[in-house]
Amino acid sequence: MQAHLNWHIDLDIERTETESEATASLRLPDSTLLTTRGHARRNPDDPEQARVGEELATARALNDLARRLLRKAANEIEETTHSPAHPHL
Repeated sequence: MQAHLNWHIDLDIERTETESEATASLRLPDSTLLTTRGHARRNPDDPEQARVGEELATARALNDLARRLLRKAANEIEETTHSPAHPHL
């Protein structure tokens, strides 16, 4: 059986001159909503490059989202197999 699925991650980024915060949200087919946040703060000695802060905050939010999704999958494996599951990235 072959299936084609589309999952969409919504990313919202807010920033000031010194900080960026990204929020990543993923609605799963079972209606679970996973929402994570990533934060970046510019060192006052660094030049202002808003894009870098946005990228760092987004990477951190997506990393947390990946870990939460992995944890959810591990829990589902354990519920089915009744054995500890230790999947990793």
